Amino acid sequence: MRELWTLKEFLWRFRYRYAIGIASILITDVCQLCIPWVLGRFTDDVKDGSIASSQLWTYIGYLLLASAGIFVFRYMWRVMIFGAARTLEYEMRNRLFAHYQKLPVSWYNRHKTGDLMALATNDLQALRFSFGGGVVTAFDSLILLSTAIVMMTITVDWRLTLVGLLPLPVMLVVALRFGSQIHERFRDAQQAFAGLTDRVQENISGMRVVKAFAQEESEVRKFASMNNHNFERNMSVARIQALFNPLVQWITGVSLLLVLGYGGILVVQERITLGEFVTFNAYMGLLTGPIMAIGWMINIFQRGAASMSRINEILNTRGDIADDADRLKPISRLTGSIRIADLSFRYPGADADALRKINLDIEQGQTVAIIGRTGSGKSTLVNLLVRLYDCKEGSIRIDGHALREIPLAVLRRDIGFVPQENFLFSETIRDNIAFGTDSVPFEKVRNAADEAQVLDNIVEFPNQFETMLGERGVTLSGGQKQRISIARAMIKDPAILILDDSLSAVDTKTEEAILTRLKRNRRGKTTIMIAHRVSTVQHADQILVMEDGAIVERGTHEQLLALGGPYRNLYEKQLLEEQVAGES
Repeated sequence: MRELWTLKEFLWRFRYRYAIGIASILITDVCQLCIPWVLGRFTDDVKDGSIASSQLWTYIGYLLLASAGIFVFRYMWRVMIFGAARTLEYEMRNRLFAHYQKLPVSWYNRHKTGDLMALATNDLQALRFSFGGGVVTAFDSLILLSTAIVMMTITVDWRLTLVGLLPLPVMLVVALRFGSQIHERFRDAQQAFAGLTDRVQENISGMRVVKAFAQEESEVRKFASMNNHNFERNMSVARIQALFNPLVQWITGVSLLLVLGYGGILVVQERITLGEFVTFNAYMGLLTGPIMAIGWMINIFQRGAASMSRINEILNTRGDIADDADRLKPISRLTGSIRIADLSFRYPGADADALRKINLDIEQGQTVAIIGRTGSGKSTLVNLLVRLYDCKEGSIRIDGHALREIPLAVLRRDIGFVPQENFLFSETIRDNIAFGTDSVPFEKVRNAADEAQVLDNIVEFPNQFETMLGERGVTLSGGQKQRISIARAMIKDPAILILDDSLSAVDTKTEEAILTRLKRNRRGKTTIMIAHRVSTVQHADQILVMEDGAIVERGTHEQLLALGGPYRNLYEKQLLEEQVAGES
């Protein structure tokens, strides 16, 4: 359970709360232990016939006082310890989410959403149980067990105490043996739950595709199979718990049986009084709970340790894309000139280069278009510009600075990026457009929507800019999502604007209107457009044609047509398609 020790800083910070909580547990247990002593004295007085009315009320007063102490201090330790555990869960959830934001895109390509969700829910809950109920159980059991043993030895008989505690070493051996198995099985159960969560999330997100291909029954079968795996993993945990708990109860029962047998003999032999025997059995009754709790405590700490090890795996992961203080320069703003020299790049784990010896100069204010077939390396090139992935040092420079010399916050603030996948949040249209900007006035949001040619669509909605979008913007058409994404990038008025195939879902008339606005409003600012349609790129200052990760042609629209190469072939093919579509 050394994994839990990684939270020693939290324990030290909340040491006073835990100290007050543990002290409250001690007082509560002392009050509990007073009750058997009072009952024993009362039994002996009744047996001897020496009890008076005033003594009866005294005993009642003692019992009420002990009960009141139990009530008050039990409330105290719950507030202190459970409150600290809730704070731990709160802080760890914030810490985990903040760490998610620091991890690179490449890391998310290797991890499933369901597993990350399970860490932030089930695993953190198991951690809270460990530092809440687990801590309470540990100290409550330790205090009650040790104090009761001392009281039994001092106030009754040490030999009877020894007999009652004979099964305890067996209990500890059993608890330790079962504890390690619970740890492993619970970890497997958590991973199975993570897979199930990921399956549900993916299915719901892709429900339109599922229904379009009539795969409802198939998806139900797949889910049932994963749910069965999750069920089996949890049943594995339940089975070992089902064996462990009755075994602990049986050992406890053996202890009580030994006490009843030997204690009865001592009473008959008048070595102890009947009241002392009643007191001893009351103490044994109090010991039953702590002895049983030892098993539960080991179980809950093993669960917490298993969850903490999973969380630590994430928190110990360091993103390879981050600011390097030794390389950073005091750059506060970008102007937009880009130089790429001898750039080659290969994705981690890939067998071949995605980009090969790219050389490119883009002057501030130029519009550069990149065209090529799917998989030719267009998106990879712009992903490197915003450091979603890192390339070799110095192969990309902006305003004369290597990318790693520019603070990430400045780089991504001054580059407006519209990726291929137009992700919209389940927020209002206004919030989606204003995403990434602080306290932007509504007029600016409206202007950005107008420039992206989506304003007319927005005002047709009943709530206009306050319209809530479904998950991933599912309530909008593909063209509307693309244009809202463009508005989100344009509202920043960035020095560099990157449009990664961001006009593929709009009609040619809307596309022409957007391009006209871009040309007018982005004078003096750099724009990079990736497209498949020649109509999108033909007015660019520089057009790059890419194949297999390399630039095979470059120039203006007229220059490329004159070359008679891949660009001209693509142009003529698309022109023919438009003519055929017009005739039909």
